[in-house]
Order: sequence, then C-alpha cells, then structure tokens
Amino acid sequence: MPRIRTVGPEEATGLLAREYGKAIRRAGRVFNVIGIQGLNPPVLSASVRLYEALMLGPGPLGRDVREILATVTSRELRCFY
Repeated sequence: MPRIRTVGPEEATGLLAREYGKAIRRAGRVFNVIGIQGLNPPVLSASVRLYEALMLGPGPLGRDVREILATVTSRELRCFY
C-alpha cells in the first residue's frame, strides 16, 4: 500500500502551523484530508479557502444539505476519508 509522508502538527511551522491551528480549532484535530496536503502549505491554504467558500458561502442550499451531498458523492465514488 502506498504511503504519503505527512508533517505532523508538532513539527509544523509558519503557514502550515497556522493552517493546522485553524483545523484544530475547527474540528479538534488535523484530519487526514488536511494533513496530506501539509507538504505544500500554499495549496493547503487554497484548498481550505475553496472548501469554506463551497460549504459556508452564500447559496440556496444550507450547510446540512451541502454536507449530505458531499457525503453521498464520496460514498458513490468510493472515496472514503
């Protein structure tokens, strides 16, 4: 099985440490979907901003519906995270 090296919260510095800190405040931990992007902090930061725009930004669907759609889509695509 392939293994991707990650940077743990205890060894993160700079932008990565700030992004990890936000993740911990938001969810209580750094989930794999965040940690796997840790080798490229600018990409991680952009990814988090995109997620926030999609899930929290204005629109006709509430966050609960958006989360359900994301979960169903991931399940259908067999993308477990």
